[in-house]
Amino acid sequence: MDSVAQSISRAPGSPPTYWLARFVILRLLGAIYAVAFLVAINQIVPLIGSTGLLPVGNYLQQVSQALGSDAAGFARLPSLFWLGHSDTALLAAAWLGLGLSCVVVAGWANGLLLAVLWVLYMSFVHVGQEWYGYGWEIQLTETGFLTIFLCPLLDARPFPRYPPPMPVIVLFRWLAFRVMLGAGLIKLRGDEIWRNSTALYYHFETQPIPGPLSRWFHFLPRLALRMGVWFNWLAEIVAPFFAFGPRLARHVAGVLMVVFQLNIILSGNLSFLNWLTIVPALACFDDGFWARLLPRRLVRRAAAAAASAQESRPMRTAAWVVTALIAALSIRPALNMVSPGQIMNTSFDPLDLVNTYGAFGTVGRERLNVVFEGTMDENPSDTSHWKPYPYKGLPVALDQRPPQIAPYQLRLDWQMWFASMATPTEYPWTVHLVWKLLHNDPGAVGLFAANPFPDRPPRYIRAVRYRYSFARPGNPQGLWWQREPVDIWLPAMSADNPRLLAYLKWAGWLP
Repeated sequence: MDSVAQSISRAPGSPPTYWLARFVILRLLGAIYAVAFLVAINQIVPLIGSTGLLPVGNYLQQVSQALGSDAAGFARLPSLFWLGHSDTALLAAAWLGLGLSCVVVAGWANGLLLAVLWVLYMSFVHVGQEWYGYGWEIQLTETGFLTIFLCPLLDARPFPRYPPPMPVIVLFRWLAFRVMLGAGLIKLRGDEIWRNSTALYYHFETQPIPGPLSRWFHFLPRLALRMGVWFNWLAEIVAPFFAFGPRLARHVAGVLMVVFQLNIILSGNLSFLNWLTIVPALACFDDGFWARLLPRRLVRRAAAAAASAQESRPMRTAAWVVTALIAALSIRPALNMVSPGQIMNTSFDPLDLVNTYGAFGTVGRERLNVVFEGTMDENPSDTSHWKPYPYKGLPVALDQRPPQIAPYQLRLDWQMWFASMATPTEYPWTVHLVWKLLHNDPGAVGLFAANPFPDRPPRYIRAVRYRYSFARPGNPQGLWWQREPVDIWLPAMSADNPRLLAYLKWAGWLP
């Protein structure tokens, strides 16, 4: 390391600096924002648009009626879309978010820009209904809120003259602590197979959307899978406490948490959750750590900024104010973590500033999958010629290798993974989906990988639940999956089915 780069490294007795840490955190968060807004661009209209599966207009009207007024609805679920929620407005907000995210990825970010990104994404989360009901959505809003105070309000240069406020760095560690420990505790309190170290015998096969390497992980030796659970305890239960420790302990804890997330990234498709969890863990690493990893040119620029650094009283004041706010709002999430009745992925305030997290408290022992099928036959029986609608991520064809999807998210696929473990009455929008498939609705069909009826819509649509399991590698047929039917999840329906029409009108999906 040259003399210029050494100037940013931690000298003996001097406090650590975080110029490079801020640079890396902002760039990674910008990339995650970009992916999240790209998902909205591609999927938001068929999901919650004016003619979507769960129209946002219907939802806001229901919220307003339940709470008494639009103002009360806005106070409970703050969103720009209370002002207007046309398809054009939804897409304009998504495109604006994507554009601003790319600016952050390019290296330019300030508090004002990050505040706009935070408001835009929170607006989608609060009207996205079950499509946006995942823990990483509120985790992104919480992380995005903290980054507003990590940099100056107006100076958007990659290395502004003001250093990152140390209280905000600590808040990032507090977020990493809650995310990791919350996930560990929910497993410890939840499924017995976590406690007896056998959870990974099932997880890679039954997780929401397996990836290209999931089968390889699934067929690892049982000892290796048990060791994976032990590493889980180390990363989620032990390491978070050292995020606040001395420098070496903090670095080791950060490495454990990041490596753990990278391992999950390799083994499946959990949207952008794992990349997002890496963001606050990066606050464990000071400039002395990053100076050994990043390009020398970048380290020199950070060193030059540090050499001419100025203290900003407004930034320092804002940092302490937000620290006091987060401390006050952390009381309920912290109590939830230590409670025997711990709940996962819940917000305790309307702005989602401090939330509780957790994942995979229970692990399924079998993989169920609901497959929508259509036929042109006049009589919809088991002997009819049924063609499946292939998902983009969930398994359907037995010879299809699981794709790499993450950090992108396929929201229909995720919801159908949950739906396969429930009944249609718990997921009524699936009936709306059937109606749209019966009419070859472009938006609904576009949520699938292909349309088996490109020329004209099918006479009937049904949904069949199958039990899937990995086929052993090297099998003669070259299959990735094997399956057996379980039941008819939704019976065959035609476009003129009276009960279907009556239900759609009752739900407000047909005039």
